[in-house]
Amino acid sequence: MTSPLNVPTSQERWTPRLWGTLLVLCAAMFLDALDVSMVGVALPSIATDLGLSTSTLQWIVSGYILGYGGLLLLGGRAADLLGRRRVFLIALAVFALASLLGGLVDSGPLLIASRFIKGLSAAFTAPAGLSIITTTFKEGPQRNRALSIYTTCAATGFSMGLVLSGLLTELSWRWTMLLPAPVALIALIAGLKLIPHSPREDARGGYDLPGAVTGTASMLLLVFTVVQAPEVGWASARTLLSFLAAALLLTAFVAIERRTASPLVRLGVLRSGSQIRAQLGAMTFFGSYVGFQFMVTQYMQSLLGWSALQTALAFLPAGVLVALSATKMGDLVDRFGTPRILAVGFTLAVVGYALFLPVSLTPQYGVAILPSMLLIGAACALIFPSLNIQATNGVDDDEQGMVSGLLNTSIQVGGAIFLAAVTAVITADGGGTGSPQQVLDSYRPGLVVVTVIALAGLLITLPGLRTRSTAQQSVVVAKSDGPVRKDAVDAADSVDAAGERVGARD
Repeated sequence: MTSPLNVPTSQERWTPRLWGTLLVLCAAMFLDALDVSMVGVALPSIATDLGLSTSTLQWIVSGYILGYGGLLLLGGRAADLLGRRRVFLIALAVFALASLLGGLVDSGPLLIASRFIKGLSAAFTAPAGLSIITTTFKEGPQRNRALSIYTTCAATGFSMGLVLSGLLTELSWRWTMLLPAPVALIALIAGLKLIPHSPREDARGGYDLPGAVTGTASMLLLVFTVVQAPEVGWASARTLLSFLAAALLLTAFVAIERRTASPLVRLGVLRSGSQIRAQLGAMTFFGSYVGFQFMVTQYMQSLLGWSALQTALAFLPAGVLVALSATKMGDLVDRFGTPRILAVGFTLAVVGYALFLPVSLTPQYGVAILPSMLLIGAACALIFPSLNIQATNGVDDDEQGMVSGLLNTSIQVGGAIFLAAVTAVITADGGGTGSPQQVLDSYRPGLVVVTVIALAGLLITLPGLRTRSTAQQSVVVAKSDGPVRKDAVDAADSVDAAGERVGARD
């Protein structure tokens, strides 16, 4: 089940239409990341203009996370069952309309509703877009190159969002909401002409409605509980009961998926060690970065007195580094394999976070801040493409949407859980109140937690190095016995696909 645009591995040049398809998908991912980063800087202006309380204001961010993280599993499977092109384009149209609505509303509840709808639409565009790439470009160098460009656009969008929000908020916070609308509309028009039609999966067992209901409900409740826990208390009856209810729903979801003929998530894919490492790696890396960005943004604006634009420019070197690496990451993955690159990336992240620990109230940017930004930017450039490649390698075309939804769910749930954990640590150590030095001291335990989370990600990736080494030894033995086919060598370079095909059916 491959797209008519599939490129032979021997073909080096991509056609203009193939490039156009990739650019449309990159534009959608760019907008998702842009939207997440732009809204944070605009929050103070929104609160003043609409008269919102702090508790209401947080839902402008949390509403998006709730819609995005809660519906990704459904969005990924819908792309497989209903057609990737159709799901992607419809969701992109909804994203454009919700962006327009968000820039025109005059009340907090309507703005939160528009943010939830945008998150919901992103929950369908993200896995559909990723699965279009993985079914359009053949597994190997062609796909690795496409995925490296795709994920780089996401990181670039996040960085550009910080800068653009600093500029646009000076005019009005509404421009930060409106900007994605025309870009999404242009991408939609181009997508109608460029994105290839994709076949639907033959759902002979029917659609898994019970799985969709329990899976979506469990993710929605989990994300909602984590987002609310710092405010209502982690040990409160409400939080504990919500976690219990989420666990029960998740248990019911697993039981349903084990028995249904056409599951929302085929649990057999999680028997693969490479798949599990990709999912846990996504959770730990994005969770550590979100926690780091949250604290550093507060540090720069509240303690150092930097403007929103100055803060955005401080993060910019990391984004520039990611953007400059776009065309190189596919070659690196082809040469070294994802396990090695992930190990190096997580090591850089751990060092980058650790270097920020001794930062003071009178830092020299080039000495105290820039090294961390560069190391973390390099980590992003290495890790995100590698995670996407590792998660989708060896997966059948008709399950690419499902695996893409799983990966994006891990990213969003990891971000929500670990940000809440970092916030809880800061609150327990003084709550970010008192003198500037006391506030800074309360951030340091949070930075330690961020570093430990990244270290956990590094430890998770290490078994992949051992697996790759074993596969390479097998190829060496085969060479000593006679000629070796090229695909055997390629399997050693893409070790997890060789040893444990994620697409193997139950």
